[in-house]
Amino acid sequence: MATTTSRLLNLLSLLQTGRDWPGAVLAERLEISHRTVRRDIDRLREMGYRIRTTMGPDGGYRLDAGTELPPLLFDDEQVVALTVALQAATMTGAGIEEAALRALTAVRQVLPPRLRHQVGRLSFEAVPRPGDGPAASLSPRLLLTLSHAVRAREVLRFDYAAHRPADREPGPPRRAEPHHLVTSHGRWYLVAWDLDHDDWRLFRADRMSPRTPTGPRFVPREVPGGSARDFV
Repeated sequence: MATTTSRLLNLLSLLQTGRDWPGAVLAERLEISHRTVRRDIDRLREMGYRIRTTMGPDGGYRLDAGTELPPLLFDDEQVVALTVALQAATMTGAGIEEAALRALTAVRQVLPPRLRHQVGRLSFEAVPRPGDGPAASLSPRLLLTLSHAVRAREVLRFDYAAHRPADREPGPPRRAEPHHLVTSHGRWYLVAWDLDHDDWRLFRADRMSPRTPTGPRFVPREVPGGSARDFV
């Protein structure tokens, strides 16, 4: 069962989306009773958050914006998303690199040790291109797993959803030495040495399903072209 603190954090995370939330929907999303929702709303109000109640059968709630709003709180996935966005901004070439780096440093300094350790594992490169759209869907857990393997220099074992018939039985796990995570043209790629084919490969991260445990540590190889960005 979630603690009161984590429950309040999840509730605040939903309210910060800027939409009206019926009480019944909040209760279902948080897996708590309507009475607990009302009690938690009152707790947030006591902390200084201005939450407006809308009348109706479900009794909706909305978080009002304003200059007196207390500091925003983030759940784990939001912290990962913010860290990725700021780290990518340091590589955009748009003239905001220094400001993004300062913001990234400030965010990391105020994180609790557990989260600071997690986001500290994030390591990737970006290949800026005009007109890049949003990156393909990639869960924060997968991003952290791949980034950790890159930093730890550990062989990855993973299933790869390449173009195969849907009724085909999955084969043995792929094995690769992960060298770099790169985001380019709205997608995430893993630059890795494919141990099964004895060659460099570019794997789409959204098609990867890592297996545990990881393999042994490896000695990094020189990426063709001199850098992962050039290789991509």
